[in-house]
Amino acid sequence: MVHLPKQGFGTLRTAEILSAGVADYNSAPDIADKTEALARIILGNFDDYYLRSRKIPWLAKQAFETRDWPGAIQLSQERLDIFSVSIADSTPALRNLIGANEQVKGFWDMVEDRFRQLVEHRYEADLALAYLTAIRRQAHKNIWVPEAQVRGIDTSVPPDFLSHFKAPGRMTPALVEEILSVPGIDAPFKDISGDAVLVSERINEELQISDDRPLQRIEVVKAGFYRNRGAYIVGALEVAGETGPLTLALLHRKDGVQVDSVILRETTLRHVFSSTLANLHVIETRYHELVEYLHGLMPVRPRGEHYSTIGYNHVGKLVVMEQITSGLDANNETLDHAPGPPGSVAIGFTSPATEYVLKIIRDKPTDQYKWGEFHGKETVLAKYRGVHGINRSGSMLDNIIYSNLWLPRKMFKTALLNEILQEANDSVSLTGDAVFFSHLIVQRKLIPVPLYLQDCTPEEADLVVIRLGQCIRNNAAANVFNKDLDGRNYGVSSLRFVYLFDYDAVEVLTDVKVRTNTDMEDGEEGIPDWYFEDGTIFLPEELEAHLRLPDQGLRRLFREAHGELLGVDYWTRMQSLLSEGHVPRVRTYPRTTQLSLERVEANLRLTPQS
Repeated sequence: MVHLPKQGFGTLRTAEILSAGVADYNSAPDIADKTEALARIILGNFDDYYLRSRKIPWLAKQAFETRDWPGAIQLSQERLDIFSVSIADSTPALRNLIGANEQVKGFWDMVEDRFRQLVEHRYEADLALAYLTAIRRQAHKNIWVPEAQVRGIDTSVPPDFLSHFKAPGRMTPALVEEILSVPGIDAPFKDISGDAVLVSERINEELQISDDRPLQRIEVVKAGFYRNRGAYIVGALEVAGETGPLTLALLHRKDGVQVDSVILRETTLRHVFSSTLANLHVIETRYHELVEYLHGLMPVRPRGEHYSTIGYNHVGKLVVMEQITSGLDANNETLDHAPGPPGSVAIGFTSPATEYVLKIIRDKPTDQYKWGEFHGKETVLAKYRGVHGINRSGSMLDNIIYSNLWLPRKMFKTALLNEILQEANDSVSLTGDAVFFSHLIVQRKLIPVPLYLQDCTPEEADLVVIRLGQCIRNNAAANVFNKDLDGRNYGVSSLRFVYLFDYDAVEVLTDVKVRTNTDMEDGEEGIPDWYFEDGTIFLPEELEAHLRLPDQGLRRLFREAHGELLGVDYWTRMQSLLSEGHVPRVRTYPRTTQLSLERVEANLRLTPQS
């Protein structure tokens, strides 16, 4: 998997800020003034990043209004990269300034203390401290130290955070039209009156609203949620004393904006906000309150994932590690080998109550490695970073990569720790009661498909096999090919969705050479033409065997549902569409939530960027 290089996007003022700051630093008469100047350089770069990151949701809204789908995808890429770009662009100059004062004892500590004073009363102080931590790691060559979340912020919902609507006992078309006006979308609806009728009918019917079950309360966040081709209005409603989510999914087609889906179930909403999809852009700046509100709608999702889903990945990163460490303490557990067969490239570990799996890349793969020469852990880590930076099409887990991290020794089972120290000696070391990781990958916990199929019902097995094929299709539409199509690299979530989670064997689909042996006669001798070709060769007819489906009935079901995946034509057609610059349209909610069959679009149909 090739990751696009991080780029400045022409939106940051790093060079200008550094130039002015370095001049102030060089003219500072004493060490106290130099400390002040350096702290303000870092703060200036942080402010530059933060202001740009807060502008991106407004630009995403405009992209939706103007149907600028390539622009929307570019904005998603920028939102993911811009924090790291800001750090990388400022690091060389900061390293020089810090190095010039290394002889001054405690100089960097004084810089940090002054920076903390400058941001301590700011709303986004936790994000600023995450920025400082990244600067420390890169410029000062220090370790990753998790900063505790800034406390004392009131995350209760303020009066102007939500739009509230008087509920007349039933949902009405007029009320729906009011709700649709909340995000202030500057584009015409195709038929807002018709949509309002369909939405009101769907809500009244699905929630069984009646005189005995009256609609009592409605609220929606005063901001739209934007991602790629779609927009969402998110809120809640109360029926007969029971509160549940209310989400309207909007699409902007050539003939106008339409309501495509009505989402009233927490499980469906959870999938819309899944970390297997690109981040959502939200204009609302009070991200702590927004996370608390979303967590109230979807309490099963950890808070760290809510932060990441709305674009605050670096805050989410801190929250996730805090959840892991505090969860182990609270449940009196230690980390041990993850269920399933050991990986040939990575060692996975978790605990029963932990919601995450942690991974470390081996120094060299095991004897079960099947891809020839191993190009080292940095190549593997680049693939994990690459997946983090793309639209994962709803079928690939996101992952967090921590660098230069210390964790307490007591978190690990002795046998696991001994194996990690032996198999990943270049990346892991033990000093007293602390374990140092030069890298650590963290993902949400899944059940590997073969393990899931051992204990599930026949109906659940059928569903998972069908979704396994859809997962492979979705990855292909995102230009991702997993050359290790072993079923053990795919996992099942609590909602029974199937995701790819192991990325050491992923490649760019358009770089793969799709070949076949089906054109050879039975008994024909000789070596096929493709045998001497360089690069990744894929024989579609072998896909079913690689998946290791355990019985004939499931294999037959896979062929019936996804038979075209076993032929060359599907894969070469997908490669052609991707090479022509088509953009996948990703379905993030079930067909059953859509307003009418006439609006149903093929999942991940590729359409031209223009």
